[in-house]
Parts: sequence; structure tokens; C-alpha cells
Amino acid sequence: MKMKSQAICTGIKESSGVFEETKKAFSSTTFHLIVDVAENSAGRSIGSVSRPFKFGDATEFEKWAHLDKSWPVTGLLCDCEFDVVAGADNASKLTLVGIKPAAQQMQKAA
Repeated sequence: MKMKSQAICTGIKESSGVFEETKKAFSSTTFHLIVDVAENSAGRSIGSVSRPFKFGDATEFEKWAHLDKSWPVTGLLCDCEFDVVAGADNASKLTLVGIKPAAQQMQKAA
């Protein structure tokens, strides 16, 4: 099931290279999005944390690189699309399948 939501992105990391042992290449971009602490918690919790979501390969980072010098300390509001898959233990797994700066965020920057 697809789900659209807005989230605060606190950072983006590009990763690419070759594993030495297997000579296998890797390439990814990781978006750190703020989520509710209770999302994967057994017990009580308060607040939110930044959680990594991989999306695309390392070239995805280039779409965001222009924000390097203007990245807000509080993070960037983004429009996100997730794929939600039910897990075996009544938990759901979120996979990031789309992300872009929110339209209202871009209007503020202009």
C-alpha cells in the first residue's frame, strides 16, 4: 500500500564505492527523516528521532546538492511517498519510494 506524508529531513548522505572482499559495487543515498519514537517501540516513549531511509542510488544526492550551503538547522520539510508492507508480527515496514522538498518549503526559500 502506498502512503503519502510530509516529513522533516534532517540530512542526506551519499554512499558509493566497491567492497574490497567481493569487488561488488554499491551506490545509495540515505535520507534521515524525523519519525515518532513509538513507531518501532515496545514500551513507552516520548518524542521523535531521525531514522535513515535509503532511496535511489548515489546520483540521487545530486538533486539535493544545491542545498548544501542553505540547509536549515531544523531540517527541510519534504513530501514523501512510502510503501507500507505488513510484517509478520503486526508491525508495518516503511520503504521510502519518493521524496522531494515540499512546495511550501521551496516558496520560503525563494
